Amino acid sequence: MTNATRERYTAFKKLQPRTPRLTRHTVRARGLDFAVFTSPEVPGTLPLLCVNGGMLYSHALLWPSLAPLAASRQVILYDQRGRGATQAPPAVHASRIEFDAGDIPALREALGVSRWDMLGHSWGGGIAMLAAARDLSGVRRLVLVNAVGVTSDWVDALHGDALARLDGAELEALAALDPRALHSPESTLHAEYSRAIYPAYFLDREFGRGFAPPSQASATGAAVAARLRREGYDWRSEAGRIAATTLVVHGAQDVLPARLAEQTASVIPRATVRLIDGAGHMPFWEQPAAFFGVVGEFLDARDQGA
Repeated sequence: MTNATRERYTAFKKLQPRTPRLTRHTVRARGLDFAVFTSPEVPGTLPLLCVNGGMLYSHALLWPSLAPLAASRQVILYDQRGRGATQAPPAVHASRIEFDAGDIPALREALGVSRWDMLGHSWGGGIAMLAAARDLSGVRRLVLVNAVGVTSDWVDALHGDALARLDGAELEALAALDPRALHSPESTLHAEYSRAIYPAYFLDREFGRGFAPPSQASATGAAVAARLRREGYDWRSEAGRIAATTLVVHGAQDVLPARLAEQTASVIPRATVRLIDGAGHMPFWEQPAAFFGVVGEFLDARDQGA
């Protein structure tokens, strides 16, 4: 599988135009200075905001991975509060994912964007869901990529499911860590665990070794992640309010089970599911042609009545 995965990825990359340069902006919203990054505008299209996951990381988790989407629209990325180059909030340990979600409509207004499309990956999918539920008129289309579920019932099983996919040194590294310790907002512990579980996110683990696990840490992100693990969550009510036409796309062999995509789509009023076979948590790497084909078709589709 490894050679086929690598060859598929390499062949796709060779067909893509040169990755556009991002322009960095400092945008003031909700009392914080956010680092925002934009590709060139594409006339006649709505911009696409991309929300990365991982809780601890900067926008670099999705760029240049999602650069193919910038060929047809402006792509906007940003560093979430207290991550990357964005200012940390006061009272970091009081941080909540709801605060991250509230930042998105504020950023849209601060950027002078009346309406945009939005894509969220992994935990970024959770942030995007909550943001879309708050900003009903500001989001036209929503793409959830291997997003966390609308409830936290998957969290406890994740560690064991990840262990079952690993062997050798990778198995030993993850088995040495206790996920219950992640109830603490200790940022170095969350960063260590994120690196250890990273190989399990790939269907083709040998191919995955070509992508270095993120090495960043964030006290803000660790506080958010710890709270979600301690308290759990249930976003079904919020997801049920989403007005945006929604695509729930999920790698069929992700360690986050595909049933999460089905559950999410059953709650969001105008949602459809597309499973990408032969892909784990990063379908844009393991099955790029299928992933970008599905997402591009969805974003390019005309709205009813347009």
